[in-house]
Order: sequence, then structure tokens, then C-alpha cells
Amino acid sequence: MKSEKKFQTKQQLLHRIQEGLSFGDGEEYSAFSYVQMAMKQTQQYFSENVKDEDGNPTMTATLEYLENCYWDIVEISHEEYTVEYGNDVDSHEFGSGFPRSERGRGIQNVHLTSDDDTQSKMTAKEPKFGTDEFYKESYWNLNNIPNCPGSILQYIKVGINGINVPWMYFGNLFSTFCWHNEDNYLYSINYHHWGAPKLWYGVPGTEKDASGLEQVFKSYLSMKMRDVPDLLHHITTMFSPRLLQIAEVPVYKLIQHPGEFVVTFPMSFHGGFSLGPNVGEAVNFATNDWIVQGAAASERYRSFSRPSVFSHDRLTFTMAYHLEDQKSHRTCKMLLDELKRIMDEEISLRNKLLKNGIRDISKQVELPQNRFDELDEDSADYDDKRLCFACKHICFLSCVACRCSKSKVSCLRHSHFMCRCPTQDRFMMVWCTTEEMKKNYKRVKEHTEHLKAQEENVNHADKFETESTDNDDNFLAPGVLEDLQRHERYVVNVGDAPSSLQQHIPYSGKRLLHVGDQSMVHSNKSSPRKRKM
Repeated sequence: MKSEKKFQTKQQLLHRIQEGLSFGDGEEYSAFSYVQMAMKQTQQYFSENVKDEDGNPTMTATLEYLENCYWDIVEISHEEYTVEYGNDVDSHEFGSGFPRSERGRGIQNVHLTSDDDTQSKMTAKEPKFGTDEFYKESYWNLNNIPNCPGSILQYIKVGINGINVPWMYFGNLFSTFCWHNEDNYLYSINYHHWGAPKLWYGVPGTEKDASGLEQVFKSYLSMKMRDVPDLLHHITTMFSPRLLQIAEVPVYKLIQHPGEFVVTFPMSFHGGFSLGPNVGEAVNFATNDWIVQGAAASERYRSFSRPSVFSHDRLTFTMAYHLEDQKSHRTCKMLLDELKRIMDEEISLRNKLLKNGIRDISKQVELPQNRFDELDEDSADYDDKRLCFACKHICFLSCVACRCSKSKVSCLRHSHFMCRCPTQDRFMMVWCTTEEMKKNYKRVKEHTEHLKAQEENVNHADKFETESTDNDDNFLAPGVLEDLQRHERYVVNVGDAPSSLQQHIPYSGKRLLHVGDQSMVHSNKSSPRKRKM
């Protein structure tokens, strides 16, 4: 809390947040000064707008009352209301609310030194629950979860802000995280460190429901989207879930309290706002079943000429390289199908272009080999240089270029748009031959068949059955009823703001807000890569 290191806030005009306007820059704050500012603004709002039954000002309000106040500001817009939101704060630079792993489990410390002490920690047994060591090494630690066993982001060895390096979020009363789904349709996990609750709205990640939200968005902002077709990806627009209900799009609501996680699933849209000053943290991860939504995201981005945060084709082939991590026939079959889709299109387009007179010069020039085992810094830099000029797709397997430009390349879909030069001036560069692709596909197919046979031999009585819970609308996870009872009739109280806000920040929050603590600063010298927008 005592650190003077500052982060930039974004200024949100809540009375115009339905219009899709870009957020302007707010002031810069340290963690302590931001919480002070947010508490002061929240108290001022309560004193001017919140009344008790007798009409007197009060510093307490129910969550339902504050939700109605928010939508009155957003939808009715009788008066201007502006908040500053500390979103997307780089935990690499500012610090995380979770301690850093000493076993290389976070992307920030995958390159730990090989001294005896470090090696002994890497091979030690799992720490006991509740100890400081446990919170450093647990995969519920948001620094670690992208790299946990079963998460395919473990193959990405370069830090990408907000993807495998967490972002911090400093919220104020009514600060808003607008409707969006995650980059590359990844899973996300959000942890509430401290402060007032957050109210979330969510739409299921099915193609039908996600398309339903997009249709509501398009009909509501049709004029704006003529100029900005990918406006929804800008994450600057909030509209009422009432509009979704009218359009018969299913929408759900939850309240996130301090100490609670919220997980969002691939393609699922979500948005919401804070009910007072708070501090949160979020990061992405992906399980093997993500591959289908990852393909959908890749195609969607190409239609908008939107760069992806990483190459979907690369990650697909990297998953195929690590077949030992494929434990389920269902997800391995998903991987096999996606490999076939990519390979079939690639071979078909190559043959078509070669037949039309484009030369393959791959044997005449020395091209850097694709790395299939992981995505490192050098590979990421090289991928940035082979973006298709038209759709911004990373040309991982091959590309087309022309003598008229030393830098422009095209994916095989769009080579006929790249210039007006004659066909004989264009040439193809191939990083993965047809034989290599087929060999790779054969390996995955054999492994898929092996897993199928293995699962068929398992005694059905011993198999883990999920259908009974998946189809049970009344199923409740353990602890849900206890949480509902604990939070029943919860009210936000901003009347007892302490003279020293630091006293009200819990232990994890003090670690979060005191970046002078060297355990919060990783030793990797390179900074995470910025997201491509």
C-alpha cells in the first residue's frame, strides 16, 4: 500500500457507456491513492443519492438498490456520471496479489536458476494446505494456473499480458467491465482480493447464445458498427441484460465477494460492474477441449482482420507434439479433427496456387524451422513478421510473397489480393511440408485410436460418470448453500471508512499493494508481450 508506483486509469462516462465510445485516459494513481479516491467518490455518491426509509442520507445500501441505481445512470442518463477504472494493470510491473512460485510454475519464473536450492524445491513434495509455501505453489494461484497440468497455455513460454500473465483490476463504485468474451475464446479465471462485491452478468458460450448477444448488439448499435465492425471486441459497450431477455437470449447473474473465484467458459459473453471500491485479478487458461472454440475464434478474427494473441495453427501442432498430455479420447479426437481441417485446407490451397503458376522457393532459400515443442520469445517475434496483410492470420505453415515487397506476405486464402503483379512474380514459402503434416496427423490418429480402445476396456462401473450431474438442473456445487446463507441480506457499508485504509486490506492485499516486497517481483528480465489489438 505504501508504494508510490502509479498506474494509468481509464475514464468511463457511464451515462454514455451504451454508445460504444472509447474510454479516455484518467489520472494516474498508486494503489493507496486510488483506494482513497474511490472511497471518497463512493461516500459522496451515497451521501447525495442513497436515502433510508425516512428520507435521510445513509451510508448503507443493498446490492439490488445499487444495481437499480447503476442502470438508471446508464439507461436514463438524467445526469452525467464518470468513474475512473484501474483496469488491465500489468502484474509483471506493478505486482500480483499472489506470491510467486519458487518451482517455476509461473510464466514469470520458468527460467529459474539451476542452483542446488532451487532444484531441491522443484523436486520436493507438494506443500501442505494453508502454508505460505502452498499459496506460492498452488495452481489456484493465478500466476500458476495458465501453466498447470492440463492447461495448453503451458506450452507458451513467453509472457503475454492478460493471457498467461495476470492483470490487476482496481474498481470503484459502478466501474464497469463491458460485455465481451475472452481473447481466442479462452477460459478465464477472476479472483476477488478485497473490497466491495462485483456484479456479473453472463451468457452461455454456445454458438446460438453467443450469436444471440451479438445480434442484440448489432441491432442496438447498427450505425456505429458500420464504421467499427469489430466494436464488440473493443470492450467499451455496456447494455442492459433486459435487452437480452427481450430477445430470448439466456442471461445469468451472480455476485462475487472477496475470496471468491469466477470462471468463464470459452465464447461465453460476460460483463458487469463493481458495487464499491475493490481489487481483483484475472488471467486465462485453456483445457484440451478448447481446441474447437479456438478454431472458431481464429476464423472470426480473420473475418475482421484482427490479429490473434498467438497462432491457433501453431498451438494446434504443439498440442499434437505433446501427445503424452492427451489423456481422453474425446479431446484427442477434437485435436485430430482440427488437424485434419487445417491440413486439408493447406494442401488444397497449395496445390491450387502451384497449379496457377506460383513458384515454391522453399528449397532455394533457408527458412527458420518452426518450433513445435513450445512458443518461445524468438518464435513469437518471427510470427509477428508473417502476418497476412489482409486477414492478419499468422502464416505458420506457409505463405505467399511477391518480388514487389520485402515485407508483405499473404496467407494462401488471400494471395490474389496482395498486389497487381503477374503471377510469375509471386512465390510460396513453406515451413511445414505436406509429408510432415501427414506424418503428424498419422501419429495423432494412432494415439486417438489407442485412447478409444483403452477407454472401451475400462469397466463401466469404474468410469467417472458426468451425465447425471450435467443433466440435473438442481445440482449445486458443494458450499453453494452455505455461501447463499452467509451473503443473504448483504449490504454495502461505506460509512466506516478507516483513517488508514491499509488496516482493512487483508494479508494477500498487502502483498499485492506493497510492490517493494521483492518476492512479488519475478527475476525474468524480459517483459511480457503486449496484447495485439
